[in-house]
Amino acid sequence: MTDKQLIVLTVNGEEHELLVEPRWTLLDVLRHNVGLTGTHVGCEHGVCGACTILVDGEPVRACLMYAVQAEGCAIRTVEDLGTPEEPNDLQQAFSEHHGLQCGFCTPGFLMLAEGFLAQEPSPTRDEIRETVSSNLCRCTGYQTIVDAIEATAAKRAAESARKEDAVR
Repeated sequence: MTDKQLIVLTVNGEEHELLVEPRWTLLDVLRHNVGLTGTHVGCEHGVCGACTILVDGEPVRACLMYAVQAEGCAIRTVEDLGTPEEPNDLQQAFSEHHGLQCGFCTPGFLMLAEGFLAQEPSPTRDEIRETVSSNLCRCTGYQTIVDAIEATAAKRAAESARKEDAVR
C-alpha cells in the first residue's frame, strides 16, 4: 500500500501531475519532482526567505507549505520571471544595482519583490525596507536590494503612465 497522493500543480503556467507523499513540502516537490531548482533551500524553517515563491500572487515560504496544499493554486517561481539571456525588469535592476551579491538569497528576494510590487506598485522606500526585512541576506547588503526594487517600481510607473498617455 502506498501513501502517496496524486496531485496536479500549476507551476509557471504549466500543469504537472505528480505522485507525492502528503508530508512533502512544496519546496522539495518543486526542486526534486518538477525540476525547478531556482527556489533555494535555506533554513527550512520559514525564517530566511530563500525559498520564497508566489502562490496565487502572494509571497509564500515554500518550505512551510505542503505540496498537497498548493493543488489548484497558481504557483510562480523565479524561473517564470526571465532568463539569463532575457531577464525581466526586476532581475535587470538587481543586476544594475548590484543587488545580486552572492546570489544565494536572490531568488527569494526577487519573488518577494515581484509579489510586493504587484500589490503595491508605487511603494515608499520605507515600505520597501519593511518588506525586504522579512528575508535574510547573509551578505548584509540590503541597500542595493532596496535600490533595485525602488528603481523597478519607478520604471514600471513610468511605463504605465506612458501607456495611459498613449491611450488618450
